[in-house]
Amino acid sequence: MTVDARAAARRPIHWAVGGALVVATALVPSAESAAAEQKSEVALRYTCPFPSGPEEVDVLVSAVLPTSARTGEEIRPAQVAVEVTLPPTALARFAGLDAATLSAVARLAVRNSVGDKSADASWQDLTAPAAELPTPGEGEGEGDSQDPGALTLTATGDVPTVTFGSPGRATLAPDGLDLALTSLTEAGEPTTPPGLDVACTPASGQERELAAIAIRGDQDPTAPAPRPGESEPAPHPAPTRPAEGLPPTAREKIDALTEKRREALEDDPGSCPIEIPPEWVMTTAETYAAGYANAAKLDGAAALGPAFMKVVLNKRYINDSCASTVDVSSEVNFDYEGKRQLPPTKATFLSYGFMPTTATMTLEQVGPPAAIHTHTVTNTPTYPEETTVTAQLVMRLSDVEVNGVPLDVGPDCRTERPFEQVLKGYGQSYPPAGYLVAYGGTLTGYAHIPPFEGCGATEDLDPIFTSAISSPGKKADNYTKMTQAPLCVATNPEGPDCPPRKPKPER
Repeated sequence: MTVDARAAARRPIHWAVGGALVVATALVPSAESAAAEQKSEVALRYTCPFPSGPEEVDVLVSAVLPTSARTGEEIRPAQVAVEVTLPPTALARFAGLDAATLSAVARLAVRNSVGDKSADASWQDLTAPAAELPTPGEGEGEGDSQDPGALTLTATGDVPTVTFGSPGRATLAPDGLDLALTSLTEAGEPTTPPGLDVACTPASGQERELAAIAIRGDQDPTAPAPRPGESEPAPHPAPTRPAEGLPPTAREKIDALTEKRREALEDDPGSCPIEIPPEWVMTTAETYAAGYANAAKLDGAAALGPAFMKVVLNKRYINDSCASTVDVSSEVNFDYEGKRQLPPTKATFLSYGFMPTTATMTLEQVGPPAAIHTHTVTNTPTYPEETTVTAQLVMRLSDVEVNGVPLDVGPDCRTERPFEQVLKGYGQSYPPAGYLVAYGGTLTGYAHIPPFEGCGATEDLDPIFTSAISSPGKKADNYTKMTQAPLCVATNPEGPDCPPRKPKPER
C-alpha cells in the first residue's frame, strides 16, 4: 500500500507516555516570567577519593535564578558554573603520567525543595575546557587564596528546569559531585590511562543552599498587578503527573516546528520524521528497581536491588507522523554509594545440584550509560509501547562459602569480560497498563554469563566458577525479572512519585 507522506504528515502529532513525560514538565522558559534575577553562589568543601587518598576539594557553584516565580512556572537556571579547585596532592597522579593538560566533565546533583517535598536534579555534562597543569612548586592556579600548585577547572553548560506547584520558599542545594577528568600529553595525545572518574561527597556540617526562590500562588496578593490596559495573565496549572498532557508553551513550539516540516513535504516527501530539539524535552529523573536473576546452572535465583537509578530522559526524541511512531532514546546509570553498580547481594545455590554454595554477588556497570529505547505506535487508540533497556555489566564474587566452609577467592574474582543484559517491557498508554517508562512496571530478559578470571588467592579457581555459573549457550541463559518504580522527575519535585520509592520485586 502506498502512503501519501504529505497527507499522513498532516495527522496530529501523537505523544507516547515515555516522551510526554518530559515535555509535560516543560523544559521551555516561560514567556510571562518577569521576576528579578539573582546571581547566586555557594562555596563548599568536598571529599574526593583520588589515588593519593581522600582529598579535600574546594567547589564554588554559581547560577543566575529568579527571586520569585508563580506556581507551575518553569524556572531555568542560567549562567551555571561549577568551579573545582584541585589541590597539588590530587594532581600528583597526572604529573606521573607526563600529562600537560587536564579537562573535566562534571555532574552535580542538586536538591530542589519546597516545604517537605524534594527531588534531586542532575546537572549533567557541565564541561571544563583543558587547562595547563601547574609545574609543582610554581603555583599557577588562579586566585590569591589558592594553594600553590593547585588548579581550578570551571565547568559550564545548560541544566534542566524545575517547577514548583505549591507556594512557599523553594530552595536549590548542591549535593554529590561526579568528575570525569581527562589528561593529555604535551603532544595532545591521551595519557595512559587517559582519565580518572571521581565521585565526591560534600563535607558534613555545611550550609549548602545555593538559592532561595519565593513561589507565589495564583491568588497571591503580593503578585505584581498588571499594567494599565493589560489583563491578568492566565494562571499556570499546578504540576500534574507528567504523562497527563503537554504544557501550552511546549505545544506551541512543537506545533510550529511540525507545520514547517509539513510545508517541506511538498518538495521533500522524505522529511516526515521530526527530531525535537533536546533542550525542549530532556531532563533527569530517579527511581528504584528490584528483582531476581536466575542462575540456570545453579538451580536458584539471586535477589537484585533495590537499585537506585539516575535517568536522563529524552536525549533523542523522534516523531514520525508518516509512520505513526515515536522513538525516544534515554539513558540510565546505577548508583550505589557513589559507584556505578547494584547493591551487593548474598545468595545460596546448590552447586552441581548437591553442594550448598553461598556467595556475595556484585553487578558493576561498565562502559557508557545503559541505553533505554522506547518505540510507540500512535495510530491505535491504546498507543502500544515497547521499551528495551541494554546495560553492560561485570559480575564479581566474594565471601564465598562451600558447604559452610569459607573459600578464599581473592579480591578480584570476576567475569573475564563485560556481558550484555537486555531487558524488555511492553505496555500501553491509554489507559496506562503494563510497563511504561514514566509509571514503571516489569522488565524481563536473559543474559549470557562469560567465563570467570582472577578467582582464587592460592589456587586457580576460575575453571570451577566458569563451569558452575557461566552460560555461553542459549540453553543455559539466565533469566532476569526486574520491577521498576514510577519515576521521580527532577522538574516536578512535588509529583506523586517523589521522592522515589522502592518497588516490591516480582518472581
